[in-house]
Amino acid sequence: MTPEQAKVKIDKLRDVLHQHNYDYYIKSEPTISDFEFDHLISELQQLENNYPQFIDENSPTNRVGSDLNREFESFTHPYPMLSLGNTYNKEELEEFDQRVRKVTGDDVSYFCELKYDGVAVALTYTNGKLWRALTRGDGTRGDDVTRNIRTIRSIPLKLQGKGYPQQFEIRGEVIFPGEGFEKMNREREAKGEPLFANPRNAASGSLKMQNSSEVAQRPLDCLFYYVPGEQHLFETQHKSLESAREWGFKIPSYNRLSRSLEEVFSFIDHWESAREDLPFEIDGVVIKVDSIAMQQQLGFTAKTPRWAISYKFKAEQALSCLLSIDFQVGRTGAVTPVANLEPVQLAGTTVKRASLHNADQIQLLDVRIGDHVYVEKGGEIIPKIIGVSMERRDPAFQPFQFITRCPECNTPLERKEDEAAHYCPNTNECPPQIKGRIEHFISRKAMDINAAEATIDLLFREGLVRNVSDLYALKYDEVVKLERFAEKSAQIWLRALKHRSWHLFIVSSLPWESGTWVKPWPENLRMPS
Repeated sequence: MTPEQAKVKIDKLRDVLHQHNYDYYIKSEPTISDFEFDHLISELQQLENNYPQFIDENSPTNRVGSDLNREFESFTHPYPMLSLGNTYNKEELEEFDQRVRKVTGDDVSYFCELKYDGVAVALTYTNGKLWRALTRGDGTRGDDVTRNIRTIRSIPLKLQGKGYPQQFEIRGEVIFPGEGFEKMNREREAKGEPLFANPRNAASGSLKMQNSSEVAQRPLDCLFYYVPGEQHLFETQHKSLESAREWGFKIPSYNRLSRSLEEVFSFIDHWESAREDLPFEIDGVVIKVDSIAMQQQLGFTAKTPRWAISYKFKAEQALSCLLSIDFQVGRTGAVTPVANLEPVQLAGTTVKRASLHNADQIQLLDVRIGDHVYVEKGGEIIPKIIGVSMERRDPAFQPFQFITRCPECNTPLERKEDEAAHYCPNTNECPPQIKGRIEHFISRKAMDINAAEATIDLLFREGLVRNVSDLYALKYDEVVKLERFAEKSAQIWLRALKHRSWHLFIVSSLPWESGTWVKPWPENLRMPS
């Protein structure tokens, strides 16, 4: 194949893959199987490897991300990313409506959107291709997260249709859908890793990860809601989003054009109860003047647009009886109190356990066994106790005393200066700490050895491992006798364990901070590949 023929083939494959990606993630109408899609990706990857002169940063192959670690640069937003004014009651919405009508007259329509609980991003496209993606930052400057944004499959790398400006910006919210978030937290819990508190934190942390190949493994999504420039192209907010949908952007179908404040209230009331049925988290509704000419007439304050406001829902709460408090010991020795509750329905799920964080929180709330406590979910996937129903407290209930010894090994606990957590200092003998370190060592971010938490627990209980080095002393005759292994699985697992490359061993032994390994070697010394 000549380079010219290869270029034609590469361009054709890219166009086909962009279209299939659009059909799957935006239209939800896939036309080929995952196997066929993966085959096309592999074919394109091979051609790009053979003809590197035709590599394009917006190629569908870049959805998998890069293993390179790079610092985030910051850039100035062409249009400042301002905050919205918030309200929690309809009276203030009536006042907002009166201020709008005082300037524009009575012929006003409002475009109502859901307020997605995610991370705001501003994407710039040039000649129909993604050029740069910035976080909100301080509203004036944001961090360049383009390489991570490219891994999100619902974000178009190349636009569809016609009529889009040569260069323009569009804003959206990167979200972590609930099902994917809960699955990720289950996996983290199985590995002894700290759980993400809520989808928003998970989305934010994902966008700021140094390694974009890790971001590609997370089921992030992006919903678009605003084109700040090129206002002359559109008459209204809703028409600008209709055009954006034609260009390939994921525009939610939950929006509504309201001709009166009563219709706005109806939209709010509906979603305040129906939000439990959504596949992602929202924390309110955004109300915008639909006419762009009126938006320009109303203008901005120093911090907010005068033509938009957000109505925020109150956090969801439930009342339940506190039955007992358990204590969990993590890999680092941190001891976390967890409340056991009478089962209660909250935000569409049955809640039986809730976080109490630490001893200070228990003392601040004055939580006692037998109390009826208020449990809140709000944006939190992991429920937390936020208060006590004092009128239902039995005078016989005694103040709760935080434990002084490790619940696993009975070692006296320590509390580090300026820290809220209590720690078990028995790092070499405390079972959950030992198992947690081993699980961390073989995790995907380290040695990448496929082993469930139950496998490590079994090896520990059988006395076969007490530290990481014991893994490398395991013998086939020992492993094959265990209940979770057959002959073939024992061979495969031991082979994977003992044949990982040596530089992974070095990396897995390094400290871990803020989503990246802390390197003890000079920056100009390359890591072996």
